[in-house]
Amino acid sequence: MKVPTRVNAFRRRTMKWLTKSIGNTYSIPKINSNSKIEIKKILISRPNQRLGNQLLLTPLVQEVVNTFPDCTIDLFVKGGVAYPVFENYKHIDKIIQLPKRPFSHLLNYGWCWLKLRNKRYDLIINGDKNSSSGRLSTLWAKGTFKVFGDINEEIKTLYKDYKHISKYPIYNLRHFLEQLGYSKNNNGIPLLDIKLNEAEIANGKKILDTIVKNDKKTICIYTNATGKKCYSEAWWETFYARLKKEYPDFNIIEMLPIENISKISFKAPNFYSKDIREMGAIIKNTTVFIAADNGVMHLASASLIPTVGFFSVTNQKKYEPYGHGSVALNTNETTIDDWFIAINNILK
Repeated sequence: MKVPTRVNAFRRRTMKWLTKSIGNTYSIPKINSNSKIEIKKILISRPNQRLGNQLLLTPLVQEVVNTFPDCTIDLFVKGGVAYPVFENYKHIDKIIQLPKRPFSHLLNYGWCWLKLRNKRYDLIINGDKNSSSGRLSTLWAKGTFKVFGDINEEIKTLYKDYKHISKYPIYNLRHFLEQLGYSKNNNGIPLLDIKLNEAEIANGKKILDTIVKNDKKTICIYTNATGKKCYSEAWWETFYARLKKEYPDFNIIEMLPIENISKISFKAPNFYSKDIREMGAIIKNTTVFIAADNGVMHLASASLIPTVGFFSVTNQKKYEPYGHGSVALNTNETTIDDWFIAINNILK
């Protein structure tokens, strides 16, 4: 049974209001200065089914592994997309998966919440401070230490990029651990990463070679997005024509969405895959990936190639791609000439 959009929106607003204070009264348990703190069993909660949000969780998981190399991690998520995203993460012990539509699977939904009480964790981390389910699960699960996710004022002062949804949970965790007596961590923030292996990358190259049939470097575009994030056909047609003019020595291919939609009327060689890791492996063999803000943009970023993300309605500082020369462009504040200057900086 599909829940109407308006009902879902009302539910989210109500739950956010009801849960906004959860964790406000939490204080770190008193620690005996003579005893050694052991953190080995960790739960990370991010119960959201969107591909982008699971990919944006990968830096936090890497941070936890880097900090506690002997740990095991359980993930509390929603939907099945976390399985391919974290397939090559050896420290993941268990993925507790809430159903996408809880009203259709009430027994399974309730059973997943009960699973959180079957194990005691040394550390529980809420991956998104604005997630009602994340706050509730952090409160509900049994654990010695809990990070609910609210941004400390000191973090806002120290880090200009604290608004990024992948970065602030890491800054929060580092601040929390300092209070436990851990040394200050000044290392760079981990990148989004689905950890493609050599065999996957080789297979991606094989598939790409069948599409382009030459040895030229390849630019990949993705013209779809959800809702108001999606640019019009006229916008993409103009951009694609300029792309062909600027880069005649490059292949230009289009990755298609599941709906088999092309905003450039299928004028470029194209491909589609249902396999997230295969999609990432093909992207990995291209030179740059260009798209509006969406989950596939984050997949490209997690495939560790330069990514150009176009933003018009969503919060750029919260979702922009980073690493490997990636760039976010607000199309309300820049021109097409600005966009190609940014692309040139990546390609040339």
